[in-house]
Amino acid sequence: MANNIINVAIVGVGDVASALVQGVENYKKNPEKTIGILPEITQYSIDDITFVLGIDVNSNKVGKDLSEAIFEPPNCNMILFEPEFLNAPVLKGPVMDGLDSNIKNIIPVDESQEPVNITNEIKSRKIDVTVILLPTGSHKAVKFYAKSALDAGSCIVNGMPTHVVKDPEIVDKAEKLNLSLIGDDVKSQIGATIIHRVLANLFPMRGAILDKTIQLDWGGSSDFCNLLTPMPNGSLRYEEGKRQSKTEAVISNLQNKNTVDCQISAVDYIPFLKNQKEAYMRLEGQIFGGAPVRVDITMFVEDGNNSAGIITDCIRVSKIAKDRNIGGVLNSACSFFAKHPTEQLEDYIAKKRLLEFLENKRER
Repeated sequence: MANNIINVAIVGVGDVASALVQGVENYKKNPEKTIGILPEITQYSIDDITFVLGIDVNSNKVGKDLSEAIFEPPNCNMILFEPEFLNAPVLKGPVMDGLDSNIKNIIPVDESQEPVNITNEIKSRKIDVTVILLPTGSHKAVKFYAKSALDAGSCIVNGMPTHVVKDPEIVDKAEKLNLSLIGDDVKSQIGATIIHRVLANLFPMRGAILDKTIQLDWGGSSDFCNLLTPMPNGSLRYEEGKRQSKTEAVISNLQNKNTVDCQISAVDYIPFLKNQKEAYMRLEGQIFGGAPVRVDITMFVEDGNNSAGIITDCIRVSKIAKDRNIGGVLNSACSFFAKHPTEQLEDYIAKKRLLEFLENKRER
């Protein structure tokens, strides 16, 4: 093992970043409170994760330490722990397509703040893993940061539904540089998608048939503000990869996936809910004799924390791959941690392959 430090950069200092930094720093101070991460990842612990750099365009975050910037509006994730000074500056990145939605109305930008050279900043700080947490639909920005991070010698964890692990140019670069990729679109710990997926797979496992299913999501974070922005063609920004990613994650392993009537939608932005996400799921199908069965579920969860635990595991797995000089897509990790991986596997198979990777019995 090269060293026991994992230097991390975060691109997009939003609610997930807030939950991630709060959680990691809290567990460092209070290890007895540690929950929500995989115990099977023994090569690195929470203590080994060091936040070194943040990148954002919000003028109220730029110039602050990451420990302060994570609490700047419109961030609204619940406050569980206030980290000490991290010596991790938040620097300005280029304003690309991340603000091409309604969030431009709630994110201030100061034109006098000059963007930095991303590759130089990541390289000079010896970043091991760059975590991309930009607004959904920021396709140009995600690809720019992924390429810049790879050029700087950093592995990538892509939390967004923009193609990175399925982008041939990025994958080729990562393989040549022996740098790993995990993505795309992080699968929440106990979220609507994973619950919906488990219930959908329950039907064929028990010999029943799933005919149709719906999932409706709503919340008060800037993510929902962004997702519900109308596009020039009249559709919502939600259509820019997010719907496909969630739908694929839910029904991809069903034998009758081509005939299941599946509708998954973000339905409203409700600011007073803050970072609480609420969801309704309904599944309808047939059991013995063609008799109908219907399942209705509602859930609520702090959305940022639901992704942060998974990202913590992704960071540690990425560093293991870097130690082993494994470049390109970490297929086992992608299948377990992401909604839109290169290969959709049943969760127990994905977990088995991930454990084999951790035990060095599987390359990727």
